[in-house]
Amino acid sequence: MNQKLIFKVDKIIPYYLLEKRNTIHMILFTAFFALLFINIFQPFGSREWYKGISDFTYFFFSSLIILTGMLVVVISRLFLGLYTKKRDISQLQYAAWVFLEIIAMSLFFALFSKYVPEGGEKRDFFLLLKNSAINTSLVLLLPYSISFLYFSWKEKNRLLNERASDTSSNTAPKKGLIGFTDEKGELKISLMIDNLLYIDSADNYATIHYINKEKNTSFLIRNSLKWIEENLTKETPLVRCHRSYIINLDKVKVFKKTKNGIFLELDVPNVPDIPISKTYYEGVMEKFSRYSM
Repeated sequence: MNQKLIFKVDKIIPYYLLEKRNTIHMILFTAFFALLFINIFQPFGSREWYKGISDFTYFFFSSLIILTGMLVVVISRLFLGLYTKKRDISQLQYAAWVFLEIIAMSLFFALFSKYVPEGGEKRDFFLLLKNSAINTSLVLLLPYSISFLYFSWKEKNRLLNERASDTSSNTAPKKGLIGFTDEKGELKISLMIDNLLYIDSADNYATIHYINKEKNTSFLIRNSLKWIEENLTKETPLVRCHRSYIINLDKVKVFKKTKNGIFLELDVPNVPDIPISKTYYEGVMEKFSRYSM
């Protein structure tokens, strides 16, 4: 009962929301939305900052303000990317992170409204901060929500297409030779799937762990785990079980659930247990049940 409660309360944020490409798209969409928002609704009393100016001049100045404010989000996402390279982040933690982004941008806009426009020093700072927090919440939360819905829809479509492809295919899982290329498409190593143990990643590199002459061996290539997952795991016993790991299900001997999480124990000595993160748990179990039939 307690274990189920932990899974629900501390659910991990879907990995695709943190992908670099999706993060860039979200930031660009948010900046575009914010630019429209400030020009249409003219929040923060912004139209009073520069009296007598044309609409084009106002658009130019508001663009500079939005781009400067969006630097807060860019810096925040850079730190978030570094933080999530080695660990998962829960939905609660992510919500707290977004809340801090709103506070940081609200402070920026409030300070700007107070000290940059002529006569701004006479305005009440806490009232400015309150109004900035309300407007900033709209500027960030609306495009964030739209982006999340779009990314979720795109990911579900991808999974549906994969399942449709798997269902329509009558070929047996390939057990032969598998080749690994670098990010430029150059073949770096080929080996039998029966000898492959697991693959782990760090930054833009992947380390392939396999058996060679009855010894555990590793080989480093410059490529992402995402590329390997999308191109080499179909119709094979390979499955992604963690942000940093792809495992060969043929080599799994034990599934074990401990207080520290869920782990896979391989049937090869001197190999560390491989973790299964909550994000990938359902996918691992689905492929395990389908592949083992």
